[in-house]
Amino acid sequence: MRVMFVVGARPNFMKAAPILFEMRRQPQIFEPVLVHTGQHYDDNMSAAFFHDLELAAPDVQLGVGSGSHSEQTARILIALEPEILRRRPDLMVVVGDVNSTLAATLVCAKLTVPVAHVEAGLRSFDRSMPEEINRILTDQLSDVLFTTEASAERNLRREGIAPEKIHFVGNVMIDSLVRALPKARSATVLSDLGLTPQQYAVVTLHRPSNVDDPEVLEQILSGLERIAAALPVIFPVHPRTQKRFGTRQTPRLRLIDPVPYLPFLGLVSNARLVLTDSGGLQEETTYLGIPCLTLRPSTERPITVELGTNRLVDSRADAIENAAREALTTTRQARARAQPPLWDGRAACRIVEILRRERIDGRLRSAVSA
Repeated sequence: MRVMFVVGARPNFMKAAPILFEMRRQPQIFEPVLVHTGQHYDDNMSAAFFHDLELAAPDVQLGVGSGSHSEQTARILIALEPEILRRRPDLMVVVGDVNSTLAATLVCAKLTVPVAHVEAGLRSFDRSMPEEINRILTDQLSDVLFTTEASAERNLRREGIAPEKIHFVGNVMIDSLVRALPKARSATVLSDLGLTPQQYAVVTLHRPSNVDDPEVLEQILSGLERIAAALPVIFPVHPRTQKRFGTRQTPRLRLIDPVPYLPFLGLVSNARLVLTDSGGLQEETTYLGIPCLTLRPSTERPITVELGTNRLVDSRADAIENAAREALTTTRQARARAQPPLWDGRAACRIVEILRRERIDGRLRSAVSA
């Protein structure tokens, strides 16, 4: 069974890696092919993650680069179709919600190649987020949908997805975290930066709603500087964000270059507090039991708020400062929560077993002929 994976951005690598590992343990059944679209093209945001995740080099590099959402999606569509026609996969696996995810799904829908969507059904209910559009359209066109939490299945059923297509398997992002955590915690990133465990905060920002509007970004930076007066704040700056405010520095708000996966995980796992607008970090901090302030009005991962340590915070300086103060005065014991169901490091095993069974039962073949 030839299975093509399409990845394009850091979260994709972390979600695809455990499934690829599991498939490569069963070469008599699976022949995985990895396609990297090049949506993230900075070396620290791409190649270094392959190294840290122990992923083999991609079989195909499309090199689409940057551009608007429409431009990027269109380039992937054009570049990917010949590869699918040449390699003729039995199944396409797409992960997450980036432009690469939607583009690969659209190509396969036109070419009648079955699609399995990993991390299906998550919804923020905010269609101003490009990722929300990608999620909705990808799920409508997918033949097999793997979910990470109960809300995702409810969303899919409400949108008319047949129940037999939906499989609750857990979170493959946590599979990667569990595998990498021992190495991450032995990394030298803390000593390199002169940090003490539990004595600093980490921040990441990249969403247009936070970094493209100068007034919003100024409010966030002001809030971070207030936190930095009490606790050093480490800010690995995403290339998109870097373009917006250049070399701004304060003594305790430390802007650094993007950090590869293992040192970044080492940085986060030892932090006292994380502030982000990322989806994946909401999940990782929930698993790690570290308080997370998500600088967004909504989240597509509600379980991180219900069971984890995540809190949605307005992007105003005073709101950020107040939420941070509250989080920092809460003891670690009080922050502890039950782990979300099936976030156990075994999601990839469940996914691969379901795909093997679906293939044997002929459901994937019938999806094409239907």
